Amino acid sequence: MQYADLKSQRKNNVAWRLLTSPHAPLIASFLYQVFIQPNQRSQPFDVLCSKLDDLLFYLNQGEDKNLFPKSAANYLNDWSGGSNAFMRKYYEKGNDIPQLDLTPGAEKAIEWLQTLQPRQFVGTESRLLTLYRLLQEIVQNTEQDPEVRIAELEQQKHEIDQKIARIRSGVVEDFDSTRIKERWFEAEDTARKLLSDFRQVEYNFRSLDQEVREMITLSDKNKGDLLDEIFDQQNYIQDSEQGKSFSAFWEFLMSPDRQEELEHLTSTALQQDALKNIEDANFLRYIGFALLDAGQKVFQTNAQLVEQLRKYLADQAWLENKRILEIVRNVEKSTIALKHQDAGTLPRDFFQVDQAKVDVHLLMEHNLFSPKKKIKLIRKTIEEVDAEIDVSVLYQQQWVDEIQLRKNIRKLLQTKQQISLSEVLETYPLKQGLAELVAYLNIATKRKHTVIDEKTTEQLIFSKESSASTQHELLEMSQRVAQIPKIIFSR
Repeated sequence: MQYADLKSQRKNNVAWRLLTSPHAPLIASFLYQVFIQPNQRSQPFDVLCSKLDDLLFYLNQGEDKNLFPKSAANYLNDWSGGSNAFMRKYYEKGNDIPQLDLTPGAEKAIEWLQTLQPRQFVGTESRLLTLYRLLQEIVQNTEQDPEVRIAELEQQKHEIDQKIARIRSGVVEDFDSTRIKERWFEAEDTARKLLSDFRQVEYNFRSLDQEVREMITLSDKNKGDLLDEIFDQQNYIQDSEQGKSFSAFWEFLMSPDRQEELEHLTSTALQQDALKNIEDANFLRYIGFALLDAGQKVFQTNAQLVEQLRKYLADQAWLENKRILEIVRNVEKSTIALKHQDAGTLPRDFFQVDQAKVDVHLLMEHNLFSPKKKIKLIRKTIEEVDAEIDVSVLYQQQWVDEIQLRKNIRKLLQTKQQISLSEVLETYPLKQGLAELVAYLNIATKRKHTVIDEKTTEQLIFSKESSASTQHELLEMSQRVAQIPKIIFSR
């Protein structure tokens, strides 16, 4: 840490600029409430503008009137403008509303401010055990002597056997509430730092994408050399320590068994009495979904880089085809100019071609030979059979005249303001059975001045082929009963 480096960072570092800003309490509190606390990766500009407007109205009503005179949109534009902004402003594909997301520097500043908040207690034991476990893993997994590694594994096996023996004898060592809370807080801090690291990884991929775009725009190299340089940089990111760590993490997280295990562990831990009154317990409960969402953002950023390379290749191919067409047209123009010259002035090696172009047939364009398939026909004699088929059914089709049914309704409404379907059927009984009843229902649904009361039902009795006019005659025939909602026709 040199003086010149710190002086430059104080001016250019995003986290330092946020902490030294005169509006640092407003910026940090607002960004924490809209991004970190609800664990949102990005939000639309109009949504954040509405939330910030409410917050500014509340703050300006305090003791210091008009403490923040600018509008919410102006503040958001100030915080997301420039190369060292607190938020990144960008547009998603197919959406004309700008999106805002935290920059890694702003998130580091807010994370440091969170450490200033008083905690219930500091988990020194769990951190010491974590330190001991990490150092032990380094030593054990780097030991080259097989005998030493076997001896360490035997020691672990002996300790596990002792624990099993104590449990079988009835001696069960449980964590008290202090140890449970201590390890829970440490797991929560680790998870928050893990989500914070995702923004840094995404920022690195985005920086690579920006460098590639600038390189493509300004480079004078040929396509092969430029692509080699681009792919070398992409491989450098993927083969770096950060890239390898992210790839291993993503492979670990994408395992369905690991996801189920993580969900089971968090739900089981939250069933402990010591964690029932923990604030923000849902953060670790849904940490798996949050990690998947954050990792997806990183892959989307990497996909943008691949898409940019694809567009570059398509543009280069189009430019090459355009150059070839220009060469061909120049040759055609030169040929036409030579055509109008005298035969004596033509070059000795000049010759004429009857066709406009040479008809070239490449060997690989020929189709492979495929023998024709012979169709095998089964010869069978057709036997004539006299079958008795009743074709009278074809002439028994019913046709319901809806125009006549509408006339029946209008005729009855000339003497009454309204009339029900059952009253219509009493005056004009069904002659074609269910088909005619369905026609009445169709008229009721299409007619404007009709009320269909689905809460009240009525029963209609009709015969299969009804021609009777009284209820007594209907009962003597084969009867059907229809239960329909009450329908009332009005003028």
